[in-house]
Amino acid sequence: MTLLDTRLFGPKAMKTAIAAGAALMAMALPGAAQTSGSDAAGAYPSQLVKIIVPFGAGSITDNLARILADKLGEMWKQQVIVENRPGLTGTTAAAKSQADGYTLMLTSNGHTVAGTVNKNIQFDPVKDFVGVGKVASVPLVAIVPPELGVKSLPEFLAMAKEKPGKLNFSSAGVASTSFLGSELMRQGAGVNIVHVPYKGVPDAVTAVVRNDAQLYFAPIPNAQELATAGKVRMIAINSNTRNAKLPDIATVKEAVPSYDYDSWFAVLAPAGTPKAIVAKVNADMTKVLRMPDVVEKLDTLGAVASPGTPEALDTQLAKETDFYAKVLREAGIGGTN
Repeated sequence: MTLLDTRLFGPKAMKTAIAAGAALMAMALPGAAQTSGSDAAGAYPSQLVKIIVPFGAGSITDNLARILADKLGEMWKQQVIVENRPGLTGTTAAAKSQADGYTLMLTSNGHTVAGTVNKNIQFDPVKDFVGVGKVASVPLVAIVPPELGVKSLPEFLAMAKEKPGKLNFSSAGVASTSFLGSELMRQGAGVNIVHVPYKGVPDAVTAVVRNDAQLYFAPIPNAQELATAGKVRMIAINSNTRNAKLPDIATVKEAVPSYDYDSWFAVLAPAGTPKAIVAKVNADMTKVLRMPDVVEKLDTLGAVASPGTPEALDTQLAKETDFYAKVLREAGIGGTN
């Protein structure tokens, strides 16, 4: 403004004009109106939070997400919803969501093979995500049809060697934890059994009940219920040590010494999500996973709470993605990004 402008408008009008000009300049500066990471975490969450689950309703991933969503919603006094978007569609949507903490994804360790088993994938399983924290590990039980006539894993593997390519194993999909658990066993034992992927857990389990598939890795509660009803037989558990609930069921490792597998489930966020928000969600998730009623709910699913740091999850995600890429490519499974 010139001196003439000041005289025309007067001191009070001049102050108003200067204030308005300063505000406009602040808005024009890149990032000037944005809050810092710590400020964002302090206000977070101020609106609905969505947890994408790239698996169908009723899956272990879905159940874990709903337990977490209910408790976080109560803690944050904000609505936390679970959105089931099975397959790559869900993971792609999560990867391309705004990195503001309002879209999270709860997935299984099958995420680590997404880039290997699929062609023309639209996201990088490691670079496009940041770890928020592990939620749980779920020991899985190898179940077989009773009419197969085997009572132990060594007997099953012996049959597989006698009949190469004649036995099938089902899974909830090529990027599912049930697939990885079976594939590692297959390679470690050096047997030729055929993978038959299904659209979800119910179909994969039904395949074994009907003897369309001869092996599936199921969570403890499902396996116990089906075995008690005489629909399947439990022959091994894929944890490193025997489980207190199934003390008579041998581990896969007892028959296949090289076997080492952790079927974990974790929360990821789009890459670029502020570290302060990631840290807050992680801290609140840890509180939830230590609640007695949550531990009990997880136990009914056959899951064991296993909270950890974002950094530890990032390291594990990168390490296992490389490891499983090599394992699957050696088996002739692989895509190009």
